[in-house]
Amino acid sequence: MKTAKLVTGILSIIISVFIMLQSCAAGLGNALAENGENSGSAGLIVAVLVLTGGIVMVATRKSEKRGGSIACAIIYLLAALLGFPNAGSYGDLKIWSGMAVILGVMNIIAARGSNKNNNEV
Repeated sequence: MKTAKLVTGILSIIISVFIMLQSCAAGLGNALAENGENSGSAGLIVAVLVLTGGIVMVATRKSEKRGGSIACAIIYLLAALLGFPNAGSYGDLKIWSGMAVILGVMNIIAARGSNKNNNEV
């Protein structure tokens, strides 16, 4: 599980850069179109949350406790809760929010798995 958390955390950090770049473009498009949407700003917040989740995942990968996985799950699910309703014309934000849901559920499963391992010892 340590290797999976490391790889997933690094990929999450790299993907957050793409989310940020797309969000800046979407925000600029919203400003130029004057359509009143806030999908670019929401995308930036989602990118920061995905970056934070990735950093926490990498930092807590060796921990035997489940607090790191729970924190990551909360961060990723919060990113999804902000991304889905604010997607607007920025359709890729729905994809990134879906990815955040998957990562959040993965961390919930990891937290439950580490709980079972701690009870057996």
